Amino acid sequence: MRVLVIVLVAVNALFFAWSRGWLDLVTGIPADGGREPQRLAAQQHPERIQPLAASAAAALSQRSCLELGPLEGDAALAAAQAALKAAGAEAQLHSSEQPGVWVVATIKLADPDFRARKEATYKQMRLAFEPLEGLPAEQPAFVLGRHASAAEAAAEIAALERRGLKGLRVLALKPPVSRHTLVIAQADGLLAGRLKASKDPAFAAGFKACSAPPPSAASTASAASAAGASAASR
Repeated sequence: MRVLVIVLVAVNALFFAWSRGWLDLVTGIPADGGREPQRLAAQQHPERIQPLAASAAAALSQRSCLELGPLEGDAALAAAQAALKAAGAEAQLHSSEQPGVWVVATIKLADPDFRARKEATYKQMRLAFEPLEGLPAEQPAFVLGRHASAAEAAAEIAALERRGLKGLRVLALKPPVSRHTLVIAQADGLLAGRLKASKDPAFAAGFKACSAPPPSAASTASAASAAGASAASR
């Protein structure tokens, strides 16, 4: 009987020590049962937590693919990426290089008589030409050709000079530019609504539905299975 009492006292003492957390490091079993009361104490403004309305919960379950662009230039891209990050959105980047435009142009033809003689010469030689536009500081002048590179324009000038034409030059009408599109493949309804309603200048290009939404994992797996079955049947 005395042994039983001693055992019970020892068990109660061990339980008391464990319940106070004194044996957590020894047993590896926390006395609080895995609870983390310190997280509750670390909350900031818990009174601001509000349950979602039914409409908001439904919007969260909706998914759509949105794309922003085209964005011309690296500065516009950087601004849009920063604004999306601030909005909590992750986007995939799709870029392409848009070629520039170089023209074969005459020298400035400020004298009307000289300009008329040049026009008559080009008509006699059956050369297509048009007034130069977009570069006010270089006008008035005629454009005899448009090219995707300065080298191509220079080659045309060399060919025209061999035909006796002088006073031609290469002008950069439009420099090459990088064009970017940012794609948010799985935007929930709340995020899509915030982005479309945003007045941030970085979103001036506007959001629209993806022209070619990326395939889902399920559809990709289904297509792979179908392809494998087709190959096996052969």
